[in-house]
Amino acid sequence: MSSDLAIVYAALILKDDNVEVTSDKLQTLVKAAGLTEIEPIWFSLYAKALEGQDLKELIFNVGAGAGAAAAGPAAGGAAATEEAAAEEEKKEEEKEESDEDMGFGLFD
Repeated sequence: MSSDLAIVYAALILKDDNVEVTSDKLQTLVKAAGLTEIEPIWFSLYAKALEGQDLKELIFNVGAGAGAAAAGPAAGGAAATEEAAAEEEKKEEEKEESDEDMGFGLFD
């Protein structure tokens, strides 16, 4: 089992029991599971990241934002593609002009 997964499981256990997720409690649970090779910094990072978060809400709404996120780029995708193509052409023209200005040509 990876260290990240062990800490996430410990956080879920704590939240399921309505216990505050802290670095010390995460470390206690993970060590009780027999995983002693995890550096202590990870416990504090996860505790800070999960502070004030509702894990149950996060779990139940994992895929809820995917539809809205996908619709945004699809709507503006055509305009972005045209703009990128225009920038690409402009860069190529500038490059060709700079080569000619220096007196270098393909067959010189």
